[in-house]
Amino acid sequence: MRIILYTGKGGVGKTSVAAATAVKAAKDGKKVLIMSTDQAHSLTDSFEVQLGNEPVAITDNLCGLEIDAIVEGELAWGNMKNYLKELLTAKVAGGIETEELLVFPGLEELFSLFKIIDIYEENQYDLLIVDCAPTGETMALLKFPEMFGNMITTMLPMKRKATKVAGPMVEKVMKIPMPKDNVFDDIERLNQKLYQLQTIMTDPEILSIRIVTTPERIVIKEAKRNFTYLHLYNYNIDAVIVNKVYPRQALDGYFSKWINLQEEGLNEIRESFCNVPIFTLMLLNKELKSEEVLLEAAETIFGDTDPAEVLFADKIFEVKKESDGYYYILNLPFTEKSEMNMRQKGNELMLQIKNQKRCFTLPDILKNKSVESAQYKEDQLYVKFV
Repeated sequence: MRIILYTGKGGVGKTSVAAATAVKAAKDGKKVLIMSTDQAHSLTDSFEVQLGNEPVAITDNLCGLEIDAIVEGELAWGNMKNYLKELLTAKVAGGIETEELLVFPGLEELFSLFKIIDIYEENQYDLLIVDCAPTGETMALLKFPEMFGNMITTMLPMKRKATKVAGPMVEKVMKIPMPKDNVFDDIERLNQKLYQLQTIMTDPEILSIRIVTTPERIVIKEAKRNFTYLHLYNYNIDAVIVNKVYPRQALDGYFSKWINLQEEGLNEIRESFCNVPIFTLMLLNKELKSEEVLLEAAETIFGDTDPAEVLFADKIFEVKKESDGYYYILNLPFTEKSEMNMRQKGNELMLQIKNQKRCFTLPDILKNKSVESAQYKEDQLYVKFV
């Protein structure tokens, strides 16, 4: 099953483009499911069909769902949450404040991504299209699988066996409850799900991310940052969709100054994303909703291209052996050397670009080797190991 995630700045039309792609793929004979992880759901409005937390038939070959993050969160960590609540209220009376403390930013949205694993394993569809939240929230979600996986593996020293031995004594002396077996079951299941999600999302043959933008400079800048950060986390971007391109005749008179501004924006997109397929959608004279209009939009965007295919696959990083040592080469466009910070810790390479940080586990050939130097040139970071 193929998975396509649509992301971009708020207001660029991600939902409409995702919905249009779904309609076209379904018309081409593929069995398609489209789902939204954005808590401000709008797929229902696009299709004019009421959607819920389980797949609902929209048209032939096409179903849709809007994730209920609270429901998915309870399924993912209900026992852990109950234990934390018990722990917080061990010596004081619990109330609404306790419930609020247990709503960790982004965690419920992360659990909504677990639905991808279930759908992928059920294998009832040819294509899953995901309408993601705006860029900032999506970036938080996409780095959670690795971050939480590492945290669970390295920061939970309390083992099931040790708790069984020492638990009764700790409960008696400290007057705090010890976790039961079902809490550890949740932890193990959560860790497994995070690993599965990371495996699926970083496989370019399975999952592609498509960035939706508009020709405005401020939106293009965010699209470029988004592209860099997604590369940092080893996600494959296989297309850029430029939405809301105004027809020239619509820019006469009062809007005439937009002609040059829009053309400059389109040129910047073509130059910046020259290796990635770029598709455009002119601003229609009607709302992007209903099957007929969405299909018309999709035909305009993709033409004869099959939107379900992997449209582009980039090599995010590679290792090369040269006469003077080994080079770990990372493809990181649209950034500056001054925005980077890097350090090595054992067999891990810690790389930070602005406020995004990633820990790379070095391939076997580079383990037990040390970083000698690093150089950023032509959109690539060359890290030399000796």
